[in-house]
Amino acid sequence: MAFKKRFLKSEDNTGFGTNSNNSGGRFFNRDGTANVQKIGTGILNRYSWYHTLLEMPRAKFLLLMIAGYLGVNLVFACIYYMVGIQHLAGMAEGSPLKNFSEVFFFSTQTFTTVGYGRISPTGFTTSLLATLEAFLGLLSFAIITGLFYGRFSRPRAFLKYSPNAVIAPYKDGTALMFRMAPYKNNMLSEAEVKLTMAMEVDEGGVKKDKFYNLAIEISKINSLSLSWTIVHPIDENSALAGFTEEDIRNTEMEIFVFVKAFDEIFSNTVVSRTSYLSSEIVWGAKFRLMYHPTEDGRSTVLDMRMLNTYDKVTLPDPMPMPTPA
Repeated sequence: MAFKKRFLKSEDNTGFGTNSNNSGGRFFNRDGTANVQKIGTGILNRYSWYHTLLEMPRAKFLLLMIAGYLGVNLVFACIYYMVGIQHLAGMAEGSPLKNFSEVFFFSTQTFTTVGYGRISPTGFTTSLLATLEAFLGLLSFAIITGLFYGRFSRPRAFLKYSPNAVIAPYKDGTALMFRMAPYKNNMLSEAEVKLTMAMEVDEGGVKKDKFYNLAIEISKINSLSLSWTIVHPIDENSALAGFTEEDIRNTEMEIFVFVKAFDEIFSNTVVSRTSYLSSEIVWGAKFRLMYHPTEDGRSTVLDMRMLNTYDKVTLPDPMPMPTPA
């Protein structure tokens, strides 16, 4: 496929580099995150913990909060226990396990500033520990409250993409297609899509990455309420002109998808990204319609289960390869 680079203008200012030997794997993961590992700085400087905690999956975030809460209280319970339970007024003597459990629950009451009053610290050391723990608890809950609000209120596109792109019949030729749809009850307007294809080519024995903008039949729509099939016609101006099924299988390529829209509820612009590798492109397929009217004909049903359903079809002969001007 080296002929592509001679007759089609590629983009060099994409920010992804050009020498394919200097990069590995796909550029973007399917969830839109960059497939990049950063080294050379300390772990505290390598990550934005605020971004990490906002992007963390919900179950993992909740487990981390619970583990942190239990861990902090276990640490303070051990310190109280080592200082001596005799410095905790109102605590009855018992077995070591019972004593530690009482100290642990005293720690949770102090950390949350509940303070039932049955057990109270006596002496300077224990009172100082309780003061520090209460202060740490106030800071912790302020941070956690902010994180919960940030996760709840953060603008997101809530878009799902078909796991596969297809090469389908289109007009008198073929086109690259994939599908996306909003899966929540958010309202997106002024939705816009851009496609860029990265392809590995051989230049004098050196493998390089070339980037091509892929034209879209309809790149912007006023409202995105149902599914949207993105269509890139494979004509003489397409970087995919002349490709056969075997060519796609044997060529290292990745198609980047960039989506921008306006969320009317958040009153903010939201973005979404994904990518397709050559192994995720199905040759000779056509998507099935994924929405239909209700029985009474008064509404439309969008079936998200059909996002990636397609039928195999026969394609016309591929568009001939570009020729020099």
